[in-house]
Amino acid sequence: MGRRHKPFFRLNAIESRNPRDGRIIEKLGHYDPIEKKPEKQLVLNKERIEYWLSVGAVPSETVAQLIAKIGIVSKHYQQGKAQRKRARLSARKKGVLFDTTQRSQAKKITEKAEAETKAKAEAEVKAKAETEAKAKAEAEAKAEAEAKAKAEAEAKAKAETEAKAKAEAETKAEPETKAEPETKAEPETKAEPKAKAEPETKAEPKTKAETKTKAEPKTKAETKAKAEPKTKAKAKAASKQKTPE
Repeated sequence: MGRRHKPFFRLNAIESRNPRDGRIIEKLGHYDPIEKKPEKQLVLNKERIEYWLSVGAVPSETVAQLIAKIGIVSKHYQQGKAQRKRARLSARKKGVLFDTTQRSQAKKITEKAEAETKAKAEAEVKAKAETEAKAKAEAEAKAEAEAKAKAEAEAKAKAETEAKAKAEAETKAEPETKAEPETKAEPETKAEPKAKAEPETKAEPKTKAETKTKAEPKTKAETKAKAEPKTKAKAKAASKQKTPE
């Protein structure tokens, strides 16, 4: 009974030779797994169930589990349970799965272990990648900080060197600029007009006269030298004129 997404089960006493949905002998209760209230979830007629078990009715495994909840234990279910337990133990010793339930459980356990192993490996890979990325980022940040500090130190040293050189140049230029007023303040340069005002510089005409007086004998000698050939030439001409007489 029931419908999709709403299961509902009825417990009935039926002939073992009839099909599951065949003619029923008696209704013994119902089971509603969706019901939230426990007292309404499982409703069974305990007296009639005990009667049918006493006359030889054999409950199915599912029915035996349900009637066990109200305190009814079936010897057939207990015998089958003990037999299955022994078979399960022997199969476990041989390393063989006993039934579909065990196989499904083993499969689920294997899948769960594989999933855990895979998740663990992925987590390790992820953690390793994060660690490497973090270490790489720290190394890059450290290298950048060192490069920045080095550049700042170089700039600072350069600025200090330039400032020192500038200060040295200024200190060297200061004595030269201070020595200029001393040369301008010399009293000797102011006393030059007195030396120019001396009358000795006005005695230049005397020197000119001296040169004239000294030059005069030279002019007379030259005139005498020039006049001598003329006189000699006149004397020769006079002698020629005298010779024909």
